[in-house]
Amino acid sequence: MHCNPEFSSGIHSGPQIRKMFEIFSYLVIFRLKLPFFNATFCSVTVMSEQESLKSSSARNRGGVQRVEGKLRASVERGDYYEAHQMYRTLFFRYMSQSKHAEARELMYNGALLFFSYNQQNSAADLSMLVLESLEKSGAKVDDETLEHLAKLFSLMDPNSPERVAFVSRAIKWSSGGSGKLGHPKLHQLLALTLWKEQNYSESRYHFLHSSDGEGCAQMLVEYSSARGFHGEVDMFVAQAVLQFLCLKNKTSALVVFTTYTQKHPSIEKGPPFVQPLLNFLWFLLLAVDGGKLTVFTVLCEQYQPSLKRDPMYNEYLDRIGQLFFGVPPKQSSSYGGLLGKKHPYHCVTTDHES
Repeated sequence: MHCNPEFSSGIHSGPQIRKMFEIFSYLVIFRLKLPFFNATFCSVTVMSEQESLKSSSARNRGGVQRVEGKLRASVERGDYYEAHQMYRTLFFRYMSQSKHAEARELMYNGALLFFSYNQQNSAADLSMLVLESLEKSGAKVDDETLEHLAKLFSLMDPNSPERVAFVSRAIKWSSGGSGKLGHPKLHQLLALTLWKEQNYSESRYHFLHSSDGEGCAQMLVEYSSARGFHGEVDMFVAQAVLQFLCLKNKTSALVVFTTYTQKHPSIEKGPPFVQPLLNFLWFLLLAVDGGKLTVFTVLCEQYQPSLKRDPMYNEYLDRIGQLFFGVPPKQSSSYGGLLGKKHPYHCVTTDHES
C-alpha cells in the first residue's frame, strides 16, 4: 500500500499534533460553544468532585471504624480507664479538626459500649461529649439525633445526677436557641422512657411539653389505676387538661381528655359523666373554642364545689381566662411556675406554643 506524500512529510510530528489539538479544543469549547462538549466537560468535573468526596468520606469512616475496633478491644479486656481517656483524647482531636460528625459518632458508640459493660460514669461522660459536639458544631435538630439522645438517657442510672444534667442540656440544645421548652419529639421520647420506669410524675411533665396527648392519656390511665384512689380518677385528667390549656395547646387538651375518659375502666361512657368535674372539663373545652367570657364565668361559678377539690384549679383557670377569654391578669397571681415548680430539670413558663 502506498502512502500519501502529505502524511509522510513530517507536518504531523508530535509537537505540531499537540498544538493542533489545543487549538481545536479551544475552538470547540470556547469559540464554537458546542453544548455537548461543555456539558460533558462540566459533567466529568462534577463527577470527579463527587467521587473525591465519597472517597474521602469512606476513608474517614474506615479510620473511625479502625479506631473503634481498638477501643472496643480495650474495653473488652477490662481496661476501662485507659479506653475512656483514649475516647476523650480522640474527641478533642476530632473537634479541633472540625470533624464534628466523626467525634459525635465515636462518642455515641463509645457510650453505648460502656453502658453495655455497666460503666455508668464513663458512659455518662461520653454522653455529655455527644451534646458538646452538637452544641459546638451548630448541628440541626433531627429525629435521628433526638432518638440517640433519648437512647442515652434511657440507659443512664435513673438516680444519677449526671442524668439530670444530661437531660437539661439536651432539652436546651433541642430548643434550637428559640427560648422555648425543648423539642416536642424529645419530650415525647423522654416521657415514654420515664413511663416504662413507672416514674409517672416526671413522665407526665414531659408529655405536657410534647404533642402526644394520646400517649399522655394512656400513661395517666395506668398512673391512676396503679397509684390513685378510686374517687380521684377525674382529678388525674383534670390537672393534665388544665395544664395543656395553660400551655395554649388546645388540641392535646382535647385528645388527652377524650382518650382518658374512653379508656379508663372506672369511667362510664359519656358525656354526660357521673363525675361533675369531667362534665366541667367537657364544657370548658367547648367554651375555649367559642371564646365567650360570659360562658366561661358562669361555668366556673356553677362548678365551684368540684373546683375546690384542688386549690390549684382556680389558679389554672385564671390563666386560661387570660389566654382564651380576654380576662386581665391578676396582680397577685402566683401562676409563674405552677406547671413545673421546683422541677429538677428546669422551670416551666407559658411561652410554649404547640
